[in-house]
Amino acid sequence: MRILMVCLGNICRSPIAEGVLRHKIKAHGLNWTVASAGTESYHIGEAPHKYSQKVCAKNGVDISMQRAQKFSAADFGRYDKIYAMADDVYDHIRRIAGATPHMHKLELFMNELYPGRNISVPDPWYGPESGYAPVYEMIEKTCEAIITKYK
Repeated sequence: MRILMVCLGNICRSPIAEGVLRHKIKAHGLNWTVASAGTESYHIGEAPHKYSQKVCAKNGVDISMQRAQKFSAADFGRYDKIYAMADDVYDHIRRIAGATPHMHKLELFMNELYPGRNISVPDPWYGPESGYAPVYEMIEKTCEAIITKYK
């Protein structure tokens, strides 16, 4: 299983999701690959946001070595599942992808925990450090649902 987590800048939500799922994959002894990307090029090559790193570290997950990269239509050929962290990201991915026949690989991340509810993971970038903990919790629960579903 090859999974890609996608948000806007690839420094807040999707790096947390990549790190948490990678941590769970290792704990379950699964041979999966997980990565993350952003639909925008704001932060290419940068490490995850300091508060993303901090909330992950508090939970035993190290994401400090990750670097932001940009999502491309070619990612549909590289991954089995592509998770959009929010509805605006989902729309950006669809625009970037164009007429790819692999659109069935794209799903809103939170739909794995709450099927069909189309809930977005809020972007903590715009708020204080305290906004990162609830985002981490949402992501952690959803990553557990992904492990349970596809294991």
